[in-house]
Amino acid sequence: MKVRQVLLSWAGGVGLTLLTAYAGIADDGFDKPAGAHFSAAKLERIGAFFEKEIANGKIPGAILLIQQHGKPVYSQFFGVRDLATKQPMTADTIFHLHSMTKPITSFAAMLLIDQGRLRLDDPVAKYIPAFATMKVGVEKAIEGGKALQLVPLARPITIKDLMTHTSGLTYGFYGDSLIRKTWGNSNIYDGDLDNAAFAERVAKLPLAEQPGTLWDYGHSTDILGRVIEVVSGQSLYQFEKQALLDPLLMTGTGFFVTAPERLKLQARPVPSDTFENTADIYMKWESGGGGMVTTLKDFARFSQMLLNGGVLDGRRYLRAENFKLMTTDHIGPSSGVARDYYYFPGDGYGFGLGFGVRTDPGLAKPPPPGSLGELKWDGASGCYFVIDPKQDLFFVLLQQTFSERQRIQTEVKRLIYEALEN
Repeated sequence: MKVRQVLLSWAGGVGLTLLTAYAGIADDGFDKPAGAHFSAAKLERIGAFFEKEIANGKIPGAILLIQQHGKPVYSQFFGVRDLATKQPMTADTIFHLHSMTKPITSFAAMLLIDQGRLRLDDPVAKYIPAFATMKVGVEKAIEGGKALQLVPLARPITIKDLMTHTSGLTYGFYGDSLIRKTWGNSNIYDGDLDNAAFAERVAKLPLAEQPGTLWDYGHSTDILGRVIEVVSGQSLYQFEKQALLDPLLMTGTGFFVTAPERLKLQARPVPSDTFENTADIYMKWESGGGGMVTTLKDFARFSQMLLNGGVLDGRRYLRAENFKLMTTDHIGPSSGVARDYYYFPGDGYGFGLGFGVRTDPGLAKPPPPGSLGELKWDGASGCYFVIDPKQDLFFVLLQQTFSERQRIQTEVKRLIYEALEN
């Protein structure tokens, strides 16, 4: 149970490989002037890349959509969604998002902020009282090793901390610190629990660091999902369905796949890959950090709304000032937030309220491709999206591969930006 639940929420961590992945690339494609257009001939390289990946047995298939100026520039379906059935990838194929769920949950929270029902500086304990008594675990040297000492919070955990991953809530399945081992050996995933019970269990664990001091990827967005429930008086899914998914016509997006006809539509990894698809196993827990499924049509509409600044089909979802607040870096040098080896947004990226935000070229020479101000995130299942306001484009990559995702995501982005010409 623990492994299954953990992998729901694990992020792709593309940023860890950015410094080395682009070494030696001559055409970096970074921050080209606005108004670039795509070369059809260069886009063909993407198809050749995926055909080779599928032929070599790395992935069963994938879908890639590139949309610019509101119209598809490239929309291709590669391979099959399930090696067992040999059914092809189609527009209604269902993909498990894992951590690409987080931007949807974060946007749902911003809807409540936009309505004045939630504030970024609200303490989480206002909505989940157990968070008022949390402690921070500090490693102390003792004879023969180390031990955790529990110390009080320097300040309360806030909603902003949850949305920027600076809450001190961590994951227990990477790293070898005592605090991560404590989380990894805990019972927070055991049984069939809902968001309320999950939050109560998390509140009993020590934080990995003081709130607001380090970007630390973990269960922050899951707890944000519980806050949404408390504020809205609805389950996380019901609020998202009413306030976001239905208005956006995202009818194929949710937390579980239980109808027999929909089970057949799920994309599956190659049998040797190292994560489970779990959304066809109904659970009470609606993981705002990693539990959603979607289709190409649905995530394309979400992406276009983001590219439009929070507007789609004449409907504004967030006021312009709150959309800007969400998509602006909040953890830059003046914020006091530190970064360590596990800083998954990666070199050249800050973090907004739910997305990585490109703030600078980074240290790699040449810089990785993209544009200043772009938004991005991905997940353990291999799904990945980038919003590029400068070039008025977005792309959505849908695939199901834990082991190959970082390499494929990196290469696909390179090929996309190499195909952009002025």
